[in-house]
Amino acid sequence: MLSPPRTVVRREGGLYALERALQRRGFGTVAGADEAGRGACAGPLVAAAAILPEGKRGEIDELADSKLLTAAARERVYDQVVARALAWSVVIIPPTEVDARGLHVCNLAAMRRALASLATPPEYVLTDGFPVDGLGVPGLAVWKGDRVAACVAAASVLAKVTRDRLMVELHDQFPAYGFAVHKGYITDEHTAALREHGPCAEHRFSYVNVAAASGRGNRPPRARRPAPAEVAPVLFDATEAVGGTVGVASGDQPQPSPCVGEDEAMEGEKR
Repeated sequence: MLSPPRTVVRREGGLYALERALQRRGFGTVAGADEAGRGACAGPLVAAAAILPEGKRGEIDELADSKLLTAAARERVYDQVVARALAWSVVIIPPTEVDARGLHVCNLAAMRRALASLATPPEYVLTDGFPVDGLGVPGLAVWKGDRVAACVAAASVLAKVTRDRLMVELHDQFPAYGFAVHKGYITDEHTAALREHGPCAEHRFSYVNVAAASGRGNRPPRARRPAPAEVAPVLFDATEAVGGTVGVASGDQPQPSPCVGEDEAMEGEKR
């Protein structure tokens, strides 16, 4: 039996080249997934998924990797993604879940839930860095996918803006830490606040720097967080535009597998 033709998409083809190539192969709805907050030591982990429409309607001005955009530009792109996407979803993982299950497991579970929550089922899935299995459709993990594929970039903006808004809300609850400024990432200001005040309920006690500041660094990672009675829940207003969903992932146990770069060939026919 002859192998199906190979489709090779390279970085210089532009942000929409990968999706356009998949659409030419018959995959009409291509979803992208990404996360925000993986490197933070406080606040939730947020994953998002998005399907952009084919053609000009799916081409969004300023769309890029969320980390390359200013806060104002991210807000503009967020509004455009919500308005134009065929479907989008956001999943929020609280720090208690990150501590209990581990960052990588939570990261994959959140992307899986975000993709499964899309109102329009994807026919192909692109993820940033980590593959997500068990979705029943073909997919590809793309290295630095938020700089290569438009749908992944859209998901990165959804996740980043959602998480930033949450961190600003947490700043109102815990003003001593400066969450509105550094969004829970490790900075000199954040480190100084940890040393002075110790961690709050929204810190990730499985992280070494937080455990050390709490005086629980000699305990196993899953035993470092204080008792649940000390933990305040994260509140989030999920009243967003039609087509989007917000939830909290739990119970998924995806297994990691190797990812590939953006110059790797895509194999297979539409299922």
